[in-house]
Formats: sequence, C-alpha cells, structure tokens
Amino acid sequence: MRIVVAAVGRLKQGSETELSERYRKRVAQTGRQFGLRDIEIIEIRESRAADAGKRMLEESIALANVIPHDAAVVLLDSLGENLDSIGFATQLAKWRANGRPAVVFLIGGADGLAASLREKTELRLSFGAATWPHQLVRVMLLEQLYRSMTILAGHPYHRA
Repeated sequence: MRIVVAAVGRLKQGSETELSERYRKRVAQTGRQFGLRDIEIIEIRESRAADAGKRMLEESIALANVIPHDAAVVLLDSLGENLDSIGFATQLAKWRANGRPAVVFLIGGADGLAASLREKTELRLSFGAATWPHQLVRVMLLEQLYRSMTILAGHPYHRA
C-alpha cells in the first residue's frame, strides 16, 4: 500500500519542513513492517484566481488528478470525524486488509475544496474544531501516520 499526502500550498524551508521530513522518513521506515511501499508528498500550487469559487475549483481539480485508481481518499476537515490514534491505525489496517493500493490524504487550500471532490472521500478526518495552518496540519498528519505505524507494529512509541 502507498500513502500519498496531497496538499495545496508548499512548505517553505524551516522548522515545519524539517519536522515534516523527519516524520515522513519515520513513516516510511516503520511502515515497511506494515506493508507500506511508499509515502509521497505532493504539493499543489495555490490557485491565483481572483474568485474564491474558482480558486476552490482549480485546486480541487489539481488534487483530483493525483488520486490513484481505487485509492481510499481522506479529507482533512475541521468538521470531520475526530479519531483517536488507535482508531486511525485501525482504519489504515482495514484499508490494507481490503487490498487498497493507496490511501490519499487531501489537505485543501484556504477556500476549501469543491463539493464534487468532498463527495469522493471515504473519511473526513478532523484534528479538532480549531482552524490550523496547512503547514501544521501536514506535520500533525505525518506524526499520526507514524504513530499508527508504531501501533500496528507493536512499537512502544504510542502509550495509551
């Protein structure tokens, strides 16, 4: 199984980029035991359209174009489901057991995503009701992916 994190916007050089890369590497290394083939970060350029609706549509189309066939699609959404770490790990394990070739996590831009893309998601995942900058959401997602891999591998990183 592959994991793809597709995000609108780029991380600039600095602490968020370093932390993001550190967790990406940890996910890749620990995830091998889980059958993880690859973890890929895809950064989508923010739309420069003047109209918010057009920006949302352009960014949604760009994100939709990177979703592999038969992938489980997860939208990071403040109104989504608030899973604990064990529940998140369990969901990843179910997708793997069901033979899903990939899981794609979508991090939208400031204007959100088009309804047509939101409807294609299997899970809307929330990291709480607060609004988080996309840089921090990416780091939090990668940390939770790493934590999930350690839970599934029986590693002591996660202590409930």
